Amino acid sequence: MGTQRQNPNRSMSGELAHQIRQYAMLMRLDKPIGIWLLLWPTLWALWIAADGHPDPRIFLVFVCGVIIMRSAGCVINDFADRNIDGQVARTRDRPLSSGQVAPAEAIVLFIALGLIALALVLTLDRLTQALAIVGAVLTIAYPFAKRLIAAPQLILGAAFGWSIPMVFAAQTGEVPRLAWLIWLAVVVWAVIYDTIYAMVDRDDDRKLGVKSTAILFAGADVFIIALLQVILMLAFWLIGAAAHLGRWYFAGTLVAAALFGYQYWLIRQREPERCFRAFLNNHYVGAAIFIGILLDYTFRAVA
Repeated sequence: MGTQRQNPNRSMSGELAHQIRQYAMLMRLDKPIGIWLLLWPTLWALWIAADGHPDPRIFLVFVCGVIIMRSAGCVINDFADRNIDGQVARTRDRPLSSGQVAPAEAIVLFIALGLIALALVLTLDRLTQALAIVGAVLTIAYPFAKRLIAAPQLILGAAFGWSIPMVFAAQTGEVPRLAWLIWLAVVVWAVIYDTIYAMVDRDDDRKLGVKSTAILFAGADVFIIALLQVILMLAFWLIGAAAHLGRWYFAGTLVAAALFGYQYWLIRQREPERCFRAFLNNHYVGAAIFIGILLDYTFRAVA
């Protein structure tokens, strides 16, 4: 019997599927925790700004925008870290550091995602468009800030919370003080969870010269995280009072406080695997706050 000839179309389709998977991994679509950490504050702001009844079009634009911008942020982050990730056990298999995706491909993908985000924001008002420019700058700045400033998590927090003033602008036409209070709370929250995340790679980062609050806080890291968690809880309660939210919201904040207590228990020995679990647990913090907001407006409307 003759040898079986390989179907060239099947080979090409398999290669295309492999490359698409690599692009999806570069955008971190296989690890949606970043989407959730960006989406939950956006949903908080949408419901509060709209008094519990967000505009469906604005809702869809921001949900899609969160996914696109988080994906773009991951691409530009991995491009900036392409020569570093290969030296860290946790990141050496990322598509850029492993050579599965070329740097030029990553830049093209980042531009494509940026154009999609631009198309989305052009459907909104001028003030929101102006704020989106600041958000884009923060997204690009964060990966490079890790080499320049001791607390790059502040830049990350500013970027992750920037959807909040954008949401208020799109929904109400202005950015009130309440929006900036929520934004500041998200900055504090991002410093908390990204410091915990950075504790996983602290030894590698120190050797490679990558800066983080985990390195900056040193032996006081767990204490400072706990202090920031207390500050964040105070901010949540101030937000509830300013937005005239009721018992359902404050019940959500109590769940968040319990989750913070669990995170403290996980990180107290600074074990990398447990720190990573504590980082992931912040997804439930964001969900608890949103569920409290949602239930508060829902049962207020029923009453």
